[in-house]
Amino acid sequence: MPVKNRFAELQEEITTWRRDIHENPEILFDTHRTSALVADKLKEFGCDEIVTGIGRTGVVGVIKGKTDTTGKVIGLRADMDALPILEATGLDYASKTPGAMHACGHDGHTAMLLGAAKYLAETRNFDGTAVVIFQPAEEGGGGGKEMCDDGMMDRWNIQEVYGMHNWPGGPVGAFSIRPGAFFAATDQFDITFEGRGGHAAKPHETIDTTVMAAQAVIALQTVASRSADPVEQIVVSVTSFETSSKAFNVIPQSVQIKGTVRTMDAGVRDLAEKRIQEICAGVAATFGGTADVAYMRGYPVMVNSDEQTEFAAKVAADVSGKCEDAPLVMGGEDFAYMLEERPGAYILVGNGNTAPVHHPEYNFSDDAIPAGCSWWAEIVEQRMPAA
Repeated sequence: MPVKNRFAELQEEITTWRRDIHENPEILFDTHRTSALVADKLKEFGCDEIVTGIGRTGVVGVIKGKTDTTGKVIGLRADMDALPILEATGLDYASKTPGAMHACGHDGHTAMLLGAAKYLAETRNFDGTAVVIFQPAEEGGGGGKEMCDDGMMDRWNIQEVYGMHNWPGGPVGAFSIRPGAFFAATDQFDITFEGRGGHAAKPHETIDTTVMAAQAVIALQTVASRSADPVEQIVVSVTSFETSSKAFNVIPQSVQIKGTVRTMDAGVRDLAEKRIQEICAGVAATFGGTADVAYMRGYPVMVNSDEQTEFAAKVAADVSGKCEDAPLVMGGEDFAYMLEERPGAYILVGNGNTAPVHHPEYNFSDDAIPAGCSWWAEIVEQRMPAA
């Protein structure tokens, strides 16, 4: 059961949609043009129900099979938002919006799911209901959580949910997946050290926050090396260090550091937050200062369900010949919120030898479209076979 011939026929049309979306990127929840395009296409396809405004600017389309003897409902999700990046591809269809770019392939995800929706609405060769989910604000806004908080899963009685992401470096159209924890929890910290500023020639009269914060940057690396079990995955990265004074001869009153924590386990996540609080307070006290630690929890660990992952891998192998084991990914993915509400699976599809995601020269490979569309369509047809 290879790539469906219908998607080879539709590839040029789907590519046109994809490039139009690429040319008009929108960030976070401001996907008004993209959401309207999606809703218009779903109406054109003849979907049974189309609802906008789920999760602010999300769009949901409902496609009923020829029969419904089991009441089975499957959700398929694609993300729509772009990134605040200045595009440097030089493409004919490059972003027309300065400072915004589809640098993660969400234009491709949206176009592929639209292609699958068109096919499913044409054929309806399944027993049950397919719900296509187009989500805003994956890139840090938590749009998946907002759609769930709006009651999406219960409203349409979604029982399983499936998602997909392109993967630069993987052969175009080849799939990979893993059960269990797949993408990391993504937390942030913002820490302000307070001391007593003064003249750099009289350090003994100050409480030096630069030295204090520098010690903390080093000490924070012990969260991974000395606090967490060595077999657990954890990354603690300090990514910003800013003093309140920029003068050559002033010891600053305060220093602010920021960074991120990535973990694959809830217990390790709790440990990291606890140790960051303790380490910064202790280091600051050693020098006679204070530390104000703001720890912000972001996306949770994205966990693929065992049964649905096995099924998703089988479908991928049917489409492309095989499905590889995917590596753990320390990046975050807010499809995690949907997988917390329903069993399901998230798969990677190869994008070829392209620039990495979140890079100004990245571009989605249109050659991956037939495989991606086929996988989504086969998920529906094989999970809910026609009666």
